[in-house]
Amino acid sequence: MDALAVRPNLRLAYTALTALLVGAVVLETVKHGFHWQLPVFAMGSDLALLFGAGRGLERGQLHPRAVPLYNAVHRFWGPVALAIAAVAADLSVGWFIAAVAWAIHVALDRTVGYGLRTPDGFQRA
Repeated sequence: MDALAVRPNLRLAYTALTALLVGAVVLETVKHGFHWQLPVFAMGSDLALLFGAGRGLERGQLHPRAVPLYNAVHRFWGPVALAIAAVAADLSVGWFIAAVAWAIHVALDRTVGYGLRTPDGFQRA
């Protein structure tokens, strides 16, 4: 599947969401300072790609063993749950920033056309 075959109206909505989230994380970082959680949660979701590397795979295919992890960390419920926990448990603002950074990663992936994976490791149509 062509990764850029995502419907244009959805890509536009994800672009707006990404911009909104980037603005929020910049404002929170300026207001509260840099927190180590920002880069870790912004890029950490793609560690599932390393777990999914292997021999004998087609171009763009993720090893099936990594699909459940990849799909779990590339859904919005994770960052939403982290944001709720950060606010409800009165955790440091770094954890809220982490949730926003994670959501940026997910939204940005959707913006550029990447979505969840099929059980055999390919991008869903």
